[in-house]
Amino acid sequence: MRATILRFALPLLLGGLPLSAQTAREADVSSIDGILAAYYEVVSGPAGEVPDAERDRTLHHPDAWVAIAGVDDAGAPVVNVMSLDDYHGDNGPRAAGFWEWETGREVRRSGNMVHVWSSYASARTEGGEPFTTGVNSITLFHDGARWWIMGWMFDGSV
Repeated sequence: MRATILRFALPLLLGGLPLSAQTAREADVSSIDGILAAYYEVVSGPAGEVPDAERDRTLHHPDAWVAIAGVDDAGAPVVNVMSLDDYHGDNGPRAAGFWEWETGREVRRSGNMVHVWSSYASARTEGGEPFTTGVNSITLFHDGARWWIMGWMFDGSV
């Protein structure tokens, strides 16, 4: 807890916001539509291109989490929870093209907290035939100035 407080308090005491707040594109974080469009844009692109992890960091709160559900070799449900940095890993070039886009959305809001069930499709070419579909469960927070992705989860086994 102390480290979390220092991470936010120290930059503010030194006269600025956390780096990700300073570098975020206003269009990406000024609305729910904007942050969700950017969420899908940062993972999409052709083979050989590196995903835009820096832009992705500007969308996510510094304490954001990523969770990927699935099944183990015995068929039992499992979930892997990680930081955004762990999710991006070494962030090398894509081996294959990957485009993901939103196909539907359900939004529930309570004050500055929003939960989004964002249905998606994924293809190997831009505008191509989807090879998979699913739902991302995304939690957003509005801090009075901008939207942040607090965390997201999808189930890779469906």
